[in-house]
Amino acid sequence: MLRSEVDDKVDDALAQEIEEFVGVAAGGVNRSTDLPYAGVEELLDSHLQRQYPDDDEVMVGVLPDDRILRQVRAEPYPFADEPQRIRQIVADPADSGVLQTEDGDLHWRKVLVRPPESGSPVEPGAFIVGYAIDRDRAEVTDTTATLVLVSLIGLLLAGAGAYLVSGRILSPVRLVRQAAAEISERDLTRRIPVQGRDDISALAEQFNAMLDRLSEAFSAQRKFVDDASHELRTPITIVRGHLELMGDDPAERVAVIRLVTEELDRMSRIVDDLLVLAKARRPDFVQLEAVSVAELTSDVHAKVRALGDRRWMLEGIGEGSASLDPQRVTQAMVQFAQNAVAHTAAGDEIRVGSALHGASSSPRKVSFWISDTGSGVLPEDADAIFERFSRGTGSGSRRHRSGAGLGLAIVSAIADAHHGVVRLVSEPGQGATFGIELPADPPVTSERGRA
Repeated sequence: MLRSEVDDKVDDALAQEIEEFVGVAAGGVNRSTDLPYAGVEELLDSHLQRQYPDDDEVMVGVLPDDRILRQVRAEPYPFADEPQRIRQIVADPADSGVLQTEDGDLHWRKVLVRPPESGSPVEPGAFIVGYAIDRDRAEVTDTTATLVLVSLIGLLLAGAGAYLVSGRILSPVRLVRQAAAEISERDLTRRIPVQGRDDISALAEQFNAMLDRLSEAFSAQRKFVDDASHELRTPITIVRGHLELMGDDPAERVAVIRLVTEELDRMSRIVDDLLVLAKARRPDFVQLEAVSVAELTSDVHAKVRALGDRRWMLEGIGEGSASLDPQRVTQAMVQFAQNAVAHTAAGDEIRVGSALHGASSSPRKVSFWISDTGSGVLPEDADAIFERFSRGTGSGSRRHRSGAGLGLAIVSAIADAHHGVVRLVSEPGQGATFGIELPADPPVTSERGRA
């Protein structure tokens, strides 16, 4: 493109010089004397002496007798001193062309100049303007080389910059890949540091959250296996021992069968409780829905009355609706009621109640509770009894050795799944009140997940 522009510029300059000479010749008046030109020589000489061509531009006049008129200033291009080149251009029938010489290419144009005598047999003169184009082309070549060099340097710098920038951008991705490669079932502690708030940081956050979920899942699985093996070992040992020692006496067989059946029933309850605890970390463990607190309380009261011969009382009923899982809440209340029955005697009073509290300016809460008049809970056992396989250890505390110690752990898991808490108010020897306090309104969902 640059070379084409140079050629066009040279052609335009040559055409302009020819047009200017034709205009002067058409005027027919010598601007120095204001008299008509006396002949071809005066016209050519007068015009040549008034020109100031470019450094690479040459102008000559050729008279009919082959004499050559040149400019006053020295020519940078050896043209006027090379008559054979001039004669070659004059002899060329074309008005323009390119003369290739050992000094470089010369683009030229010419116009014939005839003497004023019409019909004269004398050969016409010629005005020739030429342009040595090699220096301009050399500048184009140098410019092109510079552009190529600068482009290569720019390409190298851009490539290096892109490599560094992409390396910084993709470094968290490499960390994710390395962390994924190092993760195993035995080690899920690896986490990716999160910096910034771009898409890569969001990816790292999601990967860390996925690792948290995997860690919880593996932990729950290991906990389930450990708990099952720990708690089922004893009834299995009992069943095996009695079966191995069972004799042929029918009465002994009946007793062994009854004992084995009881142990198998206990194993079945343990497995069911363990399965509930294993499901507690699943997102679908609770199914929230709008529930009438009063109706749910009445239903719970009706169900727990069948658990034992006690004086069941409704201590309070919450008025309004709450967002909760009625089946899980009922399960928790039944577990509280079973504990109350186990630690009270026939005819003792057990109270069932519920309440809604919280104003419009603060989050609403819903509470369910069961109070008894049993032996109570020692302060040192208040936290431990909600752990798996814990039944209390202190003298005079609530102890119920026939269970597996999973009931209150299930209640705690139900409260956690509702984003609530378990409450215990008790004094040894004066009964206990067990309850759960849950959010009454559905949780707010954020952009990144459940609140």
